[in-house]
Amino acid sequence: MAFDGIRALTVGDYVTPSGPRAGELGPWHYVVESVGIAPRSTLMKIIFVAFGAGWLLIASGLIRRVPWALTGVLWAAVLTLWYLPVGTAFGLIQIALWVLLRRSMVPAP
Repeated sequence: MAFDGIRALTVGDYVTPSGPRAGELGPWHYVVESVGIAPRSTLMKIIFVAFGAGWLLIASGLIRRVPWALTGVLWAAVLTLWYLPVGTAFGLIQIALWVLLRRSMVPAP
């Protein structure tokens, strides 16, 4: 997302398909339009950059095993569910893995 947002800010548009679907955005654009944000607006492009940078920061935290990283993964996964279909699928997988990991960390009675 960081790449796509930075590209959109510098070039003017996101990476989109070519051919018969040239220039079309993914289904996520319906979600952002429904809350009043234009998908190709500067605000949305900045949101893309912020989400991408946040994910990179969280990944860095996971690699370094910092205490806040697992909580960050959960928050980021939930906040990425709007990004249909890819963000939704990966977000649900990450939430499920987070729950499984947390359950495995709880000591047995």
